[in-house]
Amino acid sequence: MQRAAFTLQVRPERLEEYKAHHRAVWPEMLDALRAAGWANYSLFLRVDGLLFGYVETQDGLAAATTRMAASAINARWQAFMAPYFESADGAHADTLFEELEEVFHLD
Repeated sequence: MQRAAFTLQVRPERLEEYKAHHRAVWPEMLDALRAAGWANYSLFLRVDGLLFGYVETQDGLAAATTRMAASAINARWQAFMAPYFESADGAHADTLFEELEEVFHLD
């Protein structure tokens, strides 16, 4: 299993809405994430909108993201969530991940 972490920036004025949507993620989106090999997936949000994501996959974040991009439900979710993220070009959040380098892990 490979661990991956990433950051994104949520618009500070949309934090409460963003959190509300993640308390009620569409069941078909959850199924698609699991089917695409996303495991132990967590999101953490700072008060200024910095979002930290953590996921475990068999073959890394890029491959897992590519599998999700192939699903119709992901396209719908990304379009729905796009207004919540700071992006110069309105791109979907799953194309904006800034992956972090793991420098330590306690087994």
